[in-house]
Order: sequence, then structure tokens, then C-alpha cells
Amino acid sequence: MIWKPNVTVAAVIERDGKFLLVEEETSQGLRFNQPAGHWEDDESLTAAAIREVLEETAYDFIPEHLIGIYRWHSDSANVTYLRFAFCGQATTHHPERQLDTGIVGAVWLSLDEIRANQSRHRSPLILRCVADYLAGKRYPLDLLVHYD
Repeated sequence: MIWKPNVTVAAVIERDGKFLLVEEETSQGLRFNQPAGHWEDDESLTAAAIREVLEETAYDFIPEHLIGIYRWHSDSANVTYLRFAFCGQATTHHPERQLDTGIVGAVWLSLDEIRANQSRHRSPLILRCVADYLAGKRYPLDLLVHYD
């Protein structure tokens, strides 16, 4: 048997002291997450982050840095995730755009609100990625090389 982690991308987006999260339907009920999703075949990691932010929040996203690479095992799903977390700017909002299936909506929450809702986080990576962002962790995007 070949073991493979699920590779995902996520975006930490801050504006005026609030962070863009999504509220989504999961098998455990409504949960919060960063705009995030699976890396698809034949796309770069940054392109995946741009796509996921648009699909889940209706915002255009400009990645500026890689915050970190995180391994997390979900015991409930028995799945290991390898998350590439980016930070950057949300630009144009497209309110007419339909969000991905399962996404209830995009919300801007303060750090205190994020902490207060920890029981509704999809994973512990949400708070960890925000904490690393606030700690100033930033790596250049050219660290990631994508050959066409």
C-alpha cells in the first residue's frame, strides 16, 4: 500500500485587524476554516490558493508569502493533510459569485473572535497559521518551484 498525504493550500488574509475565514458545512456540523482546499493536478501551489480563495470567498487573492508548511493528521477522518499556508491580499470582491458547495459564507473575524470559536474550527491549523502569521513568519514564494 502506498501512503500519500492530502496536499492542501490555505490563505491567511488580514484586513483592518480581522481575518477572512469561511463557515462551511462538514460532517461535524458548521465549522470555520481559512479559505482552503485541495491542490489539483497541473496547477502551481500559488494558483491553487488563488483559486480556492475565489471559490470559497468570492475575493480575488494575491499571494505575497508562504507562512509555513504544516502536517496534521485528522483522527476522525483518518487522513493526513500537508498544508501550504500563504498570506496576501484580498482584492476585488465578486458578491454575485456563487460560493463552493458546502460554504455557508465568508466572514471577517478578529483574533479574539477566532479564539472564542475554537470549538468550531475545522482543524487546529487555523489558529496555528494565524499565530505564525502574527509572529511574522514569511517565506518568499520563489521557494516553491513549479515546472510546467
